[in-house]
Amino acid sequence: MPPKSVPLPAKPSKPYFFYGHRKPSQNRPVVYGGLFSNRQVLKPPQSPLLPSPPFDLRKWDPHHLSQNPSPPPITTPHQHSKLSPIARFIIDAFRKSQYTWGPSVVFELNKLRRVTASLVAEVLKVQDDPILASKFFHWAGKQKGFKHNFASYNALAYCLNRNGRFRVADQLPELMDSQGKPPTEKQFEILIRMHADKNRGQRVYYVYQKMKNFGIKPRVFLYNRIMDALVKTGYLDLALSVYEDFRGDGLAEESITFMILIKGLCKAGKVDEMLEVLGRMREMFCKPDVFAYTAMIKILVSKGNLDGCLRVWEEMRRDGVEPDVMAYVTLVAGLCKGGRVQRGYELFKEMKTKGILIERVTYGVLIEGFVKNGKLGSACGLLKDLIDSGYRADLGIYNPLIEGMCDVKLIDRAYKLFQVTVQEGLEPGFATVKPMLLAFAEMRRMSDFCKLLEQMQKLGFSVNDDLSKFFSFVVEKGERTIMAVRVFNELKVKGYGSVRIYNILMGALHKTGKVKQALSLFQEMKDLNFEPDSSTYSNAIICYVEDENIKDACICHNKIIEMSCVPSIDAYYSLTNGLCKIGEIDAAMMLVRDCLGNVTNGPMEFKYALTVLHACKSGAEKVMEVLNEMMQEGLPPDNIICSAIISGMCKYRTIEEARKVFANLRTRKLLTEANVIIYDELLIEYMEKKAADLVLSGLKFFGLESKLKAKGSTLLSR
Repeated sequence: MPPKSVPLPAKPSKPYFFYGHRKPSQNRPVVYGGLFSNRQVLKPPQSPLLPSPPFDLRKWDPHHLSQNPSPPPITTPHQHSKLSPIARFIIDAFRKSQYTWGPSVVFELNKLRRVTASLVAEVLKVQDDPILASKFFHWAGKQKGFKHNFASYNALAYCLNRNGRFRVADQLPELMDSQGKPPTEKQFEILIRMHADKNRGQRVYYVYQKMKNFGIKPRVFLYNRIMDALVKTGYLDLALSVYEDFRGDGLAEESITFMILIKGLCKAGKVDEMLEVLGRMREMFCKPDVFAYTAMIKILVSKGNLDGCLRVWEEMRRDGVEPDVMAYVTLVAGLCKGGRVQRGYELFKEMKTKGILIERVTYGVLIEGFVKNGKLGSACGLLKDLIDSGYRADLGIYNPLIEGMCDVKLIDRAYKLFQVTVQEGLEPGFATVKPMLLAFAEMRRMSDFCKLLEQMQKLGFSVNDDLSKFFSFVVEKGERTIMAVRVFNELKVKGYGSVRIYNILMGALHKTGKVKQALSLFQEMKDLNFEPDSSTYSNAIICYVEDENIKDACICHNKIIEMSCVPSIDAYYSLTNGLCKIGEIDAAMMLVRDCLGNVTNGPMEFKYALTVLHACKSGAEKVMEVLNEMMQEGLPPDNIICSAIISGMCKYRTIEEARKVFANLRTRKLLTEANVIIYDELLIEYMEKKAADLVLSGLKFFGLESKLKAKGSTLLSR
């Protein structure tokens, strides 16, 4: 036997860059295998996330965040696994300088012997900072013997567009031309594609105009792309002007060119112009297929142009194109929703004659259309046809039938259909029972109403929530408010009721002018131990103010504040107006500031009230300028604005200037003579009150109150 060879000891690996044997660290990734290999990045260890304790508002410390700032987010370098080593070196130089261009970056880049245009493109493809990318692009262009190529320009364009600097990217053709590299059609195509993908139609047209200025004529493909982008973004006129240029260049239309224009004309409702383009399309032997015609019908249906749909349908018949299921369904659905159910039914019968499989959705739209037109018998006949065809009706079919039966007072038949939906396990919702509840309420069949509520509860309905929806639906029509109150009076005896229902009824009664009845509901609610919420108190504020009971309105406002809630905007406005009427101007102005500080978009009268207060510092002329601006906005001065004038003039100016403003409003017939007299009395009373408050403050400041009290004066007890 030959002697076995003894294996030689393995040669120790040399720790130099080619083999990549260096000690790993967070900032020094390991290179495996050689110069063109991938690398791994060591991620910093992450501590396990501990569950945060539940937030408790009572223990919240507003200064906690300032004392214990959160640590900055940990960012890890991107894994650019396909980059060349030199590109990685450049990216690392950016990272070390925290992605800020400066001398440190230039120092690192100057270590490179040679920079190529392909290397610049490679770096820009992965760069997410447009400013840094532009600086690097400019630096590379200044290197000795370097010239940018199309790839580097394109990479810069992609980088700028990717980071939202598309307007800067549009200037690249001028930059290329100034650097001796005139742009080609490809550069403009890139810009157009970028804008088209983001639905920037006007920028597409801007780039197209620039392309013409450079003397470059687009190909048919690019023309189609431009027109399609303009049509999709609603600039049909610009698309038609581009089409004129297309024809002026002597190019031949493709089928897609015609379809782009046809879709745009259909969207704009220009059926006659669309038919002209269709005729031109036939002349070019580009007859549309069934998919193209279906697309036209779909667009016209979405715009509600049913006459245009029928004209396109006739053109399809003229071309001998056989409509498919989608074409039929699209047109039938559009006709039914547009009120032309009979024409849709004729197409339905045509489908049956041809043996086309009719979907359940088609039955559904026809049934709903017949119900809306009051043809309940035809709708029931279609339901029978649907079941005979082997389909199972869904709630989308049963709900319109139930509603239609309730409208004609066939409530018992509607209830039977409801039982069918339960037996078939369709899980009916509030939309199913709402018309029956309304019909029972209108017919005063409250026993059946309550039986239906009991069945709803057995089926898992949230009865109180659904009753709230029901009453909201009922009071949408003001004449049904009394019926809603009557129904609720019978329901609350059987234990049905909630704060939300009380709020709905109070608001409805106030809108119909029954303020006393709304306040009686509010009192009844408290007697039954219901806890009013902020909406309840807001409704009560409005009612109390209209009942001229400002004191109780203020009590309700304080209740809302105690609940840490905010009154409604209507409640703020009503209470402020009421306070102004009784001369409590300071409290009213405080409410104005409170409202604007708590709500997102307060009343314009409040905003102008604060503007008037500020303008009073400059005098009557400035106040009248603000009032003129209000009039231009359609806001005549009301109690709040006039109270703001009184408050501001008494605080910053004189009574005479306030009277000057009111006299101007009287001259312009914005105030009546009676109102001017009332505001003049309020002005004098408010000024006297302010003067008295000033005197009392002076006495207290100089310590003279004890002497007044010793003499038996009751002045300070006020």
